Amino acid sequence: MEHYPRIAIVYLSFHCEPYMDDVVSALKKLTYPRDKVEFIIVDNPHPTHGPSVRYIEDHVLPLSEQGIIPHVTLLAQKENLGFSGGNNEGIKWAIDQGFDYVYFHNNDGFVAANALEPLAKVMEEDKTIGVSQSLMLLHPETDLVNSTGNSFHFMGFGYCDEYRTKMKDLDFPPVKDISYASGAALMMRTSLLQEYGLWDEDFFLYHEDFEYSFRLRCAGYRTVLVRDSVFYHKYQFSRSITKFYYMERNRYGVMLMFFKWRTLLLLIPMELALEVGLAIFALKGGWFKKRLDIYAYWLKPSSWKLWLKKRSFIQAIRKKNKVTDRMLMKAAKADILFQDPSMKNPLLIYVGNPVMRLYYRVVVRGLIWW
Repeated sequence: MEHYPRIAIVYLSFHCEPYMDDVVSALKKLTYPRDKVEFIIVDNPHPTHGPSVRYIEDHVLPLSEQGIIPHVTLLAQKENLGFSGGNNEGIKWAIDQGFDYVYFHNNDGFVAANALEPLAKVMEEDKTIGVSQSLMLLHPETDLVNSTGNSFHFMGFGYCDEYRTKMKDLDFPPVKDISYASGAALMMRTSLLQEYGLWDEDFFLYHEDFEYSFRLRCAGYRTVLVRDSVFYHKYQFSRSITKFYYMERNRYGVMLMFFKWRTLLLLIPMELALEVGLAIFALKGGWFKKRLDIYAYWLKPSSWKLWLKKRSFIQAIRKKNKVTDRMLMKAAKADILFQDPSMKNPLLIYVGNPVMRLYYRVVVRGLIWW
């Protein structure tokens, strides 16, 4: 590649101590020109462990000063800004400093030595690509996939594609269109972040990567997986009660933002059936009170005012670029395929998914022509 654009890697630190050795080792091996890379550490203080600033100052910044790793900028935050808010601090710094791209780097993973070149090459050669994701492999089980892109279910759920599939069993092209990109390892253009806004901080965590991928899809841009860019992820499937709250609250939000009212009306019967199943799941899992908190949130007029304002913003982008619900639903899947065995339920596998497949064929693909 003759031209090397400037890339800011935004690393969202949240008790980074257990992961930083691998991150630093990966940065030492990075083959992308050092003078074209900035490693931005945005430190969100952990509620239990506190900030990681002292650790970073002692173990990371000296390596940057000695030129052993690319130059590091530390942006210490006074409070936890969440996934979107923390990343936005890095984005703003990158835009101010004139970087071409931002690569979002999850706290609990690290890049392959040549991870940046394929992403930059693909995005430089095809300006219709708005978001590009690295192929995410599990670590230390590096023969298994974490994500080949994320799947969007037509009712707003999201999950990793090809989770725990053996790499040797997969065959896909160097660049593959995907439903949406995982926020753990993706690259975006600073020009589009300036034009279409930063990550939505009201999400706090979960579905913000879905929202931005779809925001750019509404603007006419593609979201792709770049096979030859690899990110190793020390992924652990764990869901606290708080996380389930954000997952579900934000699922309703993105559906409200992106789809026409008539589409949402058609989906109500399926949503009501899902609510019964989710209520049983919440009761068994001990988080039914959080389920009620979600309903309480959406019963507030202030919540509707907030999300309807977001809806107006997205619908204006859609209208300008003539993006239809049918076009958006082409990216959707009919089955819910949760990635961890602990989440698998016979009722979902043998009843829920067959019913949703039928509903998808008859209602989503059969009736939604707008």
